[in-house]
Amino acid sequence: MLTLYLAPGSSSMAPHIALHEIGAPFDIRPLSFAREEQRAPEYLAINPEGKVPTLIVDGEPLTEVAAILYYLALRFPEAGLLPDGIAQQAQVISWMSFIAATIHPARRAGTEEVQAVLGQAEQRLGANDWAVGGRMTIADIHLFRLFWRLRNAFGLDADHFPALVAHHDRMMARPAVARTCAVEAAIGYELPGWKPAA
Repeated sequence: MLTLYLAPGSSSMAPHIALHEIGAPFDIRPLSFAREEQRAPEYLAINPEGKVPTLIVDGEPLTEVAAILYYLALRFPEAGLLPDGIAQQAQVISWMSFIAATIHPARRAGTEEVQAVLGQAEQRLGANDWAVGGRMTIADIHLFRLFWRLRNAFGLDADHFPALVAHHDRMMARPAVARTCAVEAAIGYELPGWKPAA
């Protein structure tokens, strides 16, 4: 059994979507940021960094979004979350690195930086429906979660990011994404600067 520790709408949303995509049985353990449950001794015993997500696999914790997504894609290849071929798989890792190192930290730098890095993502995605290889991969899940979060937090003008908005809408049409959003909304969002919109 897989167990995901999550906080609705946070980075843990990406592995939550992936778990619904692969269709394997899993449990969730929601953590409240408002009550600082990610800093509770019980959770720090599992993840000493006090961050989410943490995926428990056969009793062992796995942390960091990219690592969890990569693990799920490899463990459940039938879900098709990684493209075929080493070159395209490397492109997925390139996207994941760009998302984690460039897009994710922009939120703390403010609106101008968010718009700048999303402009880079917009250019990188271009006219493609998906990040790599013509089908949805873990890179798309990671990209969607960040754009979803930043769009809501900063009230971004959709006209500036037509490729990202179209990508967002394609992702929202997926049953796994809709299910994840419904589950997390029912638990409740406790995100800084949250402005529910899409």
